[in-house]
Order: sequence, then C-alpha cells, then structure tokens
Amino acid sequence: MLAAAKAARSPAIYPALMLALNTGKRDAEIRHLQWERLDLSKAVLTVADSKTEAGEGRTIPLNSALLEAMIEYAKWYTSRFGTIQPEWYVFPFGSPRPKDPTRPMVTLKTSWNNVRKKAGVSGRWHDNRHTLVTDLAEGGAGDETIRNIAGHVSKRMLKHYSHIRM
Repeated sequence: MLAAAKAARSPAIYPALMLALNTGKRDAEIRHLQWERLDLSKAVLTVADSKTEAGEGRTIPLNSALLEAMIEYAKWYTSRFGTIQPEWYVFPFGSPRPKDPTRPMVTLKTSWNNVRKKAGVSGRWHDNRHTLVTDLAEGGAGDETIRNIAGHVSKRMLKHYSHIRM
C-alpha cells in the first residue's frame, strides 16, 4: 500500500498515509495539520484540534521512516510554494494539484481510494489508526503510551488490543 501511495499522482497521499500509520492521527487532524505543529528538526508533531479533548495538545515523536517521508514532502512543498510559513497547512487546498497553502485540503478520499485499488487493499482510512494501535500493542507498548500517542482511546478499545499482547 505504501508503494502504491508513493507512486500515486497525489503528492499528499504518501506523507498523509505515513502520518496515519505512524502517529494514529485521524483524517481531519491530518488534513488540518499546520507546519507550526510539525517540528522536523526535533522530530515531533504536536496535535492541535482533535476529535476529543484528550487528543489535543499531545506530542507525538516521529520515527525515522515518518521523519524521512515528511522531510521529502517538505522539499516538494518548498519547491511548490516557496519558504514554508508556520500557519500554512501541510496539505494545502486544491485539486488535482495543491494551490492554496492558506487553506486545508478538503478530502483524501479520491487519492485513498486510488491507492487502495492499486494495492488491492480494502478498508477505511480510519483502519490506519487501528493498525498503529495494534502495532503498538503487539510491540509491547503500555496502555499509557498507546493513549499518549493515539489520543483518546477508550478502555474498551484498549482491552481489545491488550488481547493481542497475550
């Protein structure tokens, strides 16, 4: 799926998918991400608005694969828009090509569907969040670590993923 996203026409789908798979950010959190919340020099991302209060303000470390993807995307972004402004959106408005960095992208739906078809994968965008939580649980991460990275995760959901650890 990542290979299909990397080869896609959309410059946004690969870094957006990497964010989903490595940070657990929800669709709207990704589309509304501004550069001031993404510190590539410190390899961290700070979540602004979130679906839940528990998700707001959380700081998520960027692993090496995600950091590399975001650095490459930042290079493309700079070549497209010039010097990046902190208040600009990481995934700017405009279809088929981004054209207004002062407005957020409206949807990832078309790019996501194209990637899924090309990769032969079924599933929803939100399943990427579940994949991260599963990976963390399988890797032995504690409940608090999972909650800190994913934001609000219900006790019921954590109980489900704790069975994976067994």
